[in-house]
Amino acid sequence: MAAEGGVQSVRRAIGVLDCFGGGDASLGLSDLSRRMGLSTSTTHRLARTLTAAGFLEQEARTGRYRLGPSITELGQLSFHRRGLHRVPPELAELARITSATVDLAVRSDRHAVILSGGSLNPDSGVGLRRPLHSTALGKVLLAWDPEGRADLEALGPLRALTGRTIVDHGELRAELERVRQAGYALNDGESGDGIRTVAVPVLDRQGHARYALAVRSTPLVMSEARIDWFVTHARACARALEVLLIPPAERRLRTSE
Repeated sequence: MAAEGGVQSVRRAIGVLDCFGGGDASLGLSDLSRRMGLSTSTTHRLARTLTAAGFLEQEARTGRYRLGPSITELGQLSFHRRGLHRVPPELAELARITSATVDLAVRSDRHAVILSGGSLNPDSGVGLRRPLHSTALGKVLLAWDPEGRADLEALGPLRALTGRTIVDHGELRAELERVRQAGYALNDGESGDGIRTVAVPVLDRQGHARYALAVRSTPLVMSEARIDWFVTHARACARALEVLLIPPAERRLRTSE
């Protein structure tokens, strides 16, 4: 029982930190309590413990909480150890060649989390997370998932963002099969009207997507006749990212494509 209580406490603490993933710079105790579905007293104990460890800090004037220095330190450490600090020049060059927005993402539960690229807003954090089912990034991360998480029902209800969004699990499963066969994913107005995106995987030696790389523009720029051209340049960039981001022993063997 004590072990179960410890696991629950850890999950709740992680849940408190996740509350800041939506772009809010700071949250009050009542905000955290409501989002966690916990009593104010329980939430206060969690926030106090996280503050003592440096994962949260409390504003002296307002009493609101924000992410603390320990999160910043670990985030920077992970960012550099993954090699992500080497990525921006490659993404910038792909954006220059294609005149499009370029993003790199990883999977986090039901979302594609953008780590680098033109969609990042460093001031607000808005645009960091995208639903898996309605984005080209997400389709790639699902189609070549390294952990084989094939139970699409575990994604829960698939919310419609536009009239083109796939909201049926069976249809999504068929779409992912098409993505694997084509070698890339297409988002044609499924997450926003007037937006077209292609995405390709950054693969390891096992054929798993460590990251997804997307190129986004309008249907006028990314016309159907030019989709293959965009995919070709995205794939070239993805191969360069494999060298930058994947350890040598885990990289794909060089073969003709």
